[in-house]
Amino acid sequence: MSLLLALLLDALFGEPPSRLHPVVWMGRYLAWAWRRVRGFPSGAFYWALGALLFALPAFLLDLLLRPLAWGWVVLGLLLKPLFSLRMLLLEVFGVEKALEEGLEAGRRRLSRIVSRRTEDLSAEEVREAALESLAENLSDSLLAPLLYYALFGLGGAALYRYANTADAMWGYPEHGARGAFAARADDLLNLLPARLTGLLLCPPGLWGRLLQEARKTPSPNAGFPMAALALRLGVRLRKRGAYALNPLAPSPKASHTRKALWLVGGLGYGVGLLLAAATGLW
Repeated sequence: MSLLLALLLDALFGEPPSRLHPVVWMGRYLAWAWRRVRGFPSGAFYWALGALLFALPAFLLDLLLRPLAWGWVVLGLLLKPLFSLRMLLLEVFGVEKALEEGLEAGRRRLSRIVSRRTEDLSAEEVREAALESLAENLSDSLLAPLLYYALFGLGGAALYRYANTADAMWGYPEHGARGAFAARADDLLNLLPARLTGLLLCPPGLWGRLLQEARKTPSPNAGFPMAALALRLGVRLRKRGAYALNPLAPSPKASHTRKALWLVGGLGYGVGLLLAAATGLW
């Protein structure tokens, strides 16, 4: 029931205020710790310290609350901030709406959800980047934390969300050894969720193509959901100078974005319901 409650809260209300959001707290800790990281050993130490600070209380709360009659309510409230689908859908929809106002508006809105430079992107590239973010974050922001919750409880979801946030802040290649531990930890935790997301998004008849296309991206994981969405929609998704997924297909149109939003929304909440059923509706 806790997972069902969390899904309902996400669909109806979205994110809690930032002052109450544990991911915001994780970000503040990581920003504080980053100033003290000098290389791989200290990066690993401060990553592990943060993991302990956020995941251990979540594991203990899970053990405390599960036996209680109304413990599932508190667990659902605590789980909700550790995943997000409604906000993801609204942000990608916002990019498409901004493109209707003009290219500059689309670029500015896109910069809220991607790390790449957006100032010189074409309208096609803006839409492609938004769809890539939609696919990748279906795994990172929804399926992965819910999967780890189903497997390991609230502590599993908290640990994943912390690792993913650390990678987003520390794991850039230009950070070198300082952020290498955070990047590798996130890669490891995403091995299963990214591939599962890709298989769910991609038509079974194209699973062979999925494996070929997913290998084109520098990330060992992100290529799976992104390539799956490209193949499902029959469009090209690319990052200039880095890769092109399903390269012979046309660039997506606004209609493809609308279809992708319905697809990802339905799949995300649907898989959440299946995970809730699989864990005994707890």
